[in-house]
Amino acid sequence: MLSKKLAAASWSDRIFDLVVYAAITVVTIATLYPFLNVLAISFNDSTDSIKGGITVYPRVFTVKNYETIFAYSGLMTGLKISVLRTIIGTILGLVSASMLAFTLSRVDFQARRFVSTFLALTMYVSGGLIPVYILIKNLDMMGTFGVYVLPGLVSAFNVFVIRSFIDGLPYALQESAKLDGANDFTIYWRVILPLTKPALATIALFLAVGQWNAWFDTYLYNGSKEGLTTLQFELMKVIQSTTTNADNFRGRNMTEVMAQISPESVKMAITIVVTVPILVVYPFLQRYFVKGMTLGSVKS
Repeated sequence: MLSKKLAAASWSDRIFDLVVYAAITVVTIATLYPFLNVLAISFNDSTDSIKGGITVYPRVFTVKNYETIFAYSGLMTGLKISVLRTIIGTILGLVSASMLAFTLSRVDFQARRFVSTFLALTMYVSGGLIPVYILIKNLDMMGTFGVYVLPGLVSAFNVFVIRSFIDGLPYALQESAKLDGANDFTIYWRVILPLTKPALATIALFLAVGQWNAWFDTYLYNGSKEGLTTLQFELMKVIQSTTTNADNFRGRNMTEVMAQISPESVKMAITIVVTVPILVVYPFLQRYFVKGMTLGSVKS
């Protein structure tokens, strides 16, 4: 009797595992196929891609689409600015959000409710594009690198995410640090930050992706500054150039280029160019997406 029950349970477990593995396989294919399809088209000959039918591998392999992109005169400048704004914006955004979150998590902070309410309102109420543009102009930030970092330095969403993580930490850690003579900044730097690495890694990824993909602020504030344009803005100009037959390539006539490539192929190549750097960074942050780092840190 017992053996029959065990056999039935074993078969039900196997069926359940089979369903789970099938579902994971379907989700994996649905996730990877669009990216592999874009990658295949970016490496496929443009005239051949027009015929359609490209799946996950190029039918007629070529690198002309990437040659067209990297031949653009402003690409390296845009790459440098995008890397700088991503690094600086991510670091400053993390520091400002974590410091404010640590302050709001303190029960002895008198204005914590007022500041929290004020931050929450910014998530639902916005001044709009025109008031923000006028503010940036009145602050003399037009045509400066600071316009990429300072306006979005503090995000209410990021603050609340980090604060929620800090609230879940044992308060006894801060009390014991105070007994050892640590001040507030020491507690923040040596106790809170090391224990909030999972939250910080998540927010860092959000900030990095946002900074890396941003181009509209360049269009509004630094579009005429050739030395301050971002990679995404320059790649957008590449798409416009391939569409309008503009001659913005080093010593090459765009009419000749258009005979070899198509805007659709260039779009796919641009998608890969702007996606790969984030994919490279993600594995280094993934190891921090694990909770329970404070398990056993407070003795009972």
